[in-house]
Amino acid sequence: MIIPSLDFIKGKIVRLYKGNYKKKIEYKENYLSYIKKCIKNKIKTLHIVDLDGAKNPNKKQFDLFKEILKCKKINIQIGGGIRKEEDLEKFFLLGAKRIVISSLIFKKNFEVKNWIKRYGNENIVLALDIKIKNSFKEIVVSGWKNYTGVCIEDIIDEFLEHDVKYILCTDVSKDGTLNGPNVLLYSELVKKYPSIYFQASGGVSSLKDIINLKKTGVKNIIIGKAFLERKISFFEAMKCLKNN
Repeated sequence: MIIPSLDFIKGKIVRLYKGNYKKKIEYKENYLSYIKKCIKNKIKTLHIVDLDGAKNPNKKQFDLFKEILKCKKINIQIGGGIRKEEDLEKFFLLGAKRIVISSLIFKKNFEVKNWIKRYGNENIVLALDIKIKNSFKEIVVSGWKNYTGVCIEDIIDEFLEHDVKYILCTDVSKDGTLNGPNVLLYSELVKKYPSIYFQASGGVSSLKDIINLKKTGVKNIIIGKAFLERKISFFEAMKCLKNN
């Protein structure tokens, strides 16, 4: 599945470069028009991120996402600044399809496991953002500012015992670069964890990237900057995924 991604800061669509808030590009794209184009091209899911919330949970753009969630013809997957069960309940009541959890995996580990059970593994996505050094895939959190010292495999192994299904994995070094995804990373993860529905994120810039990622066996491909900068179109991406 192709999943377009929109990141927001102060109500504006932006893209960061390798997660750096000081290296952001702001786009004039209207999010309602963008969503309508997604629906027209039969895209089933949209991934949206509250970068203000990710940086400071007290500054979540709740009113903006409340408006976005009024669009009922497409599934919305939302992340950024989710810190308590009240946040989940608000977004689920407003119609969010899935909630993306990141930092809380470490801060409220027991609660996250319970949420997977309570809300269902179809509705919770674990976001495991990594920086790789000497083959060690270290998870980073809190807007990618904090290193955890924990490798991605350890967390996947732990949550497999609690029926996790969806994992969004971003190689931070690729995010926002348009330099191509880390195909080897996803090949290794899919091979080791065939039951997980991985969402590959970071670096996609061409149809060739989509073909290469599909070959790894990942179930979902998240694309942000390449769509916003017209490197590829929704129609081309959907056709490529179907034909390869």
